[in-house]
Amino acid sequence: MLPIPYGRQHITEADIQAVTETLLSDFLTQGPKVAEFEHKFADYIGVQYAVAVANGTAALHLCALALGVAPGQRVITTPITFAASANCVLYCGGEVHFADIDPLTGLIDLQQVRQLLEAHPKGYFHGLIPVDFAGLAVDLEQARALADEFGLWIIEDACHAPGGFFTDSQGREQRCGNGQFADLAIFSFHPVKHIATGEGGMITTNRADLYDKLLMLRTHGITKDPAKMHRNHGGWYMEMQTLGYNYRMPDMLTALGISQLERADTGLARRRQLAARYDEAFAGISQVRPLAGAPGHAYHLYVIQVADRKGLYDFLREKQVFAQVHYIPVHTMPYYQELGWQAGAFPLAEAYYAHCLSIPLFPSLTDEQQQYVIGCIREFIGE
Repeated sequence: MLPIPYGRQHITEADIQAVTETLLSDFLTQGPKVAEFEHKFADYIGVQYAVAVANGTAALHLCALALGVAPGQRVITTPITFAASANCVLYCGGEVHFADIDPLTGLIDLQQVRQLLEAHPKGYFHGLIPVDFAGLAVDLEQARALADEFGLWIIEDACHAPGGFFTDSQGREQRCGNGQFADLAIFSFHPVKHIATGEGGMITTNRADLYDKLLMLRTHGITKDPAKMHRNHGGWYMEMQTLGYNYRMPDMLTALGISQLERADTGLARRRQLAARYDEAFAGISQVRPLAGAPGHAYHLYVIQVADRKGLYDFLREKQVFAQVHYIPVHTMPYYQELGWQAGAFPLAEAYYAHCLSIPLFPSLTDEQQQYVIGCIREFIGE
């Protein structure tokens, strides 16, 4: 039963068989499994185009490149995220700016975004990168209206939320990454994510122009499509038309992704079931404050806030329960402080960080293990 991590991949015999079959095939990379995974993932999300890439960070970088981020361009994101959500802007020479969070949800506060936009001339900012933090979807309909008003593009960081959704103003469920409001969305297939391939990522969009750019950028800026070439010397010929990267995802990993995708909804249902049990266990306990949930929450993480976070973290480790903290505010990292950001700039994000703890949540977590985690937390707080 022990130890219990905060997250864990779930690999089945079907997953192993899928990878083995690909290892025995003619293609280990740039083969048919990549396109198959892209098409099946696009269908799952409900989007027109999907581009498989090396990891979620590569996905963010390619999105920033495709949208033309360059020196002098300014992009807004949240301080409560993994650093890659902000770093992708720096990779392209742009400037990162932050807006504070809603302390109830941990999501970027779109009213804070509006205040930031209104405090500067129109055109000062170029883009917005909201994050579906912990699996809770940002209201992208509201974000899109804000972006249109101020001339911004949107990259939705949906790494925590495949299968998650929010309900729009017409009462329709809008699945994360479906391209209805964001120009581009990105996903990660890191082992603790809903779909685990070891490393890997996906970009989704409904924009054909961006899709074409992404395909070229992920493969060194090279095309082999005769219709797009400036000249053609023969069947071997290819052209590098822009500066791109080797951000491809190999067939071995996409085969695993296809297998994992087949049971994605089952895993999502189990995550929601476990979250509901945590909600019930902590209801009425003032010392434990979970982040707000919602019907469309994908529950990549279950985050609680407690007064003595360090004490509880250490106590759980003694009990072989390995909780984690998501996230250290990006603007407090030494690298970002060298860029001029200072502690105290975003007090709600910093207050959240001082008390947050992600407790174990993954589909293979047993009821017995979850009850043990709950019992340890109750023991620590004296309930």
